[in-house]
Amino acid sequence: MYGRKFSVVGTVILVFALVGCAQRQAPAPVERVYRGPTIHDFEANSLSGDRYTVQRGDTLYSIAFRANVDVRALARLNNLGEPYTIYPGQSLRLRAATRQTTGATSTTGVDSGAKKEYVEDKSKEKVTRRSTEPAPERRATTPTLVPSQPRDVFPASNAINWRWPSKNQVIRGFSTAAAGNKGLDFGGSKGDPVYAAAAGKVVYAGNALKGYGNLIILKHNDDYITAYAHNDRLLVSEQQWVSAGDEIAVMGDTDAEQVKLHFEVRFRGKSVNPRHYLPRGSQ
Repeated sequence: MYGRKFSVVGTVILVFALVGCAQRQAPAPVERVYRGPTIHDFEANSLSGDRYTVQRGDTLYSIAFRANVDVRALARLNNLGEPYTIYPGQSLRLRAATRQTTGATSTTGVDSGAKKEYVEDKSKEKVTRRSTEPAPERRATTPTLVPSQPRDVFPASNAINWRWPSKNQVIRGFSTAAAGNKGLDFGGSKGDPVYAAAAGKVVYAGNALKGYGNLIILKHNDDYITAYAHNDRLLVSEQQWVSAGDEIAVMGDTDAEQVKLHFEVRFRGKSVNPRHYLPRGSQ
């Protein structure tokens, strides 16, 4: 009798022990898995030096975006060809060296070619200068840009005319939570138009930033940029100027679970709620 009771109790204890072991072997829930750098890891105009050491996860596109330079110009500066392969620890030049020709410049130790160029520049300066013309006016007549290249003149922050980037409904709003949505998500069908939310310059057009698919970034001035992610096709290229309302892409599902437009507004590199800027009553 007692032996049977002990046998039953032992069986029950063994069952609970096996269940406990099975439960402990279940994998712990994972809420967020790091998949590499995204747009949130990069801030425009955050690289101000003349050189940069490549870090793990960098691409030439992301470095060009942070240094506010054209990726093709950055590639030429560092003798890189497509597909612009770089590696951690590599030192990249961000800007071309400039030659100073002020009065304090010394020609001692300068090679003959550079010295000749310096002397010729000074001779031309004497010929073109008139005694009755002040130096600042003479310098002002010297072109600083190639005629075909547009000057980067952006409106003041309070002069930006905002408009909605899509006519479709918002399916997910902005969140300030650490892992929340840093913009607005618009639903729709593949091929629906995506519009520029304000006039600006295309500073990025590609798919090198993980989690955003085919992405466009527009710079509107020194304070504001906007981002348009998961597009099916991009209709603009880098360094192109667009007006508010121009169709810049068509909606898609690249690197997304469904067709949608993910739209962000960034103020000095920080994500802000787009509804604070977009016209009221449209959505």
